Amino acid sequence: MNHPVIDTHQHLWDPGVFRYSWMDGFPALGQKAMLEEYQQAAVDLNIVQTVYVDTDVDECDREREIRAILALSDNPLSGIAGVVAGAKLEKEDPFVHFGSLAGHPKLKGVRRVLHTQPDDLSRQPQFVENVRTLSSRQWSFDLCVLACQLPLARELVGKCPDVSFILDHCGCPDVKAGTLEPWRDDLRELSLFPNVACKVSGLVAYADPKTWSVEDLKPFFKHVVACFEWDRLMWGGDWPVCKLTASLKEWLEAAVVLTADATEEQRLGFFAGNARRIYRLG
Repeated sequence: MNHPVIDTHQHLWDPGVFRYSWMDGFPALGQKAMLEEYQQAAVDLNIVQTVYVDTDVDECDREREIRAILALSDNPLSGIAGVVAGAKLEKEDPFVHFGSLAGHPKLKGVRRVLHTQPDDLSRQPQFVENVRTLSSRQWSFDLCVLACQLPLARELVGKCPDVSFILDHCGCPDVKAGTLEPWRDDLRELSLFPNVACKVSGLVAYADPKTWSVEDLKPFFKHVVACFEWDRLMWGGDWPVCKLTASLKEWLEAAVVLTADATEEQRLGFFAGNARRIYRLG
């Protein structure tokens, strides 16, 4: 990769230290995947910084996990420029587990994984109110929803106009089946809100693990660009989840091919510049 890259969707986990109940259904992901393993996967990819994103660790380990990640980010050699921490926004005090770390300069936003939860969770008054408070903290909210939940995401965004939202994984379209509708229309509607950016971080993970090609990804990527344009798009590795279908290197190489028709300025923004602005990285 000739351009510097900021990976805006990096996961790190150690099932030997923390509990992740969701991994019971994904045994292929139940291996240690910490910084050393990530750096091995990223050799020669010119990834200069990363944004760590919540791994939906079990409630009992949430405080220990975020403390460990923020401590890791304090080491300049980690490359972690920003952290998106997990928070159960349906609770009365969803940030209590941050403690004094709520003011940590690397803490840039929060995420509540919604694609595994009942649809009405994001409609709960307490949830909406807690999301609204993020703007005063200068934190963004990562939207992690299924394609069928995009209308719910749009509803939440409409209730929180002062909050910066970042859509993970392009809204999880069914790339494997090539299903564009209703994802295409719902994504377009969500993109009409100027406070929403989109992370191109999961397209390959939703493709066929045995037969996927860049051609399979193109119609989805082109629509994402048409909706958000280049200044609201960011690349994310989604490592180690991406390994279900591709290595980090293969996914980045695919993204380079997908952006072949972009201008130099657009590529620089997509792979790094937009991330610095949207996630407010140092």
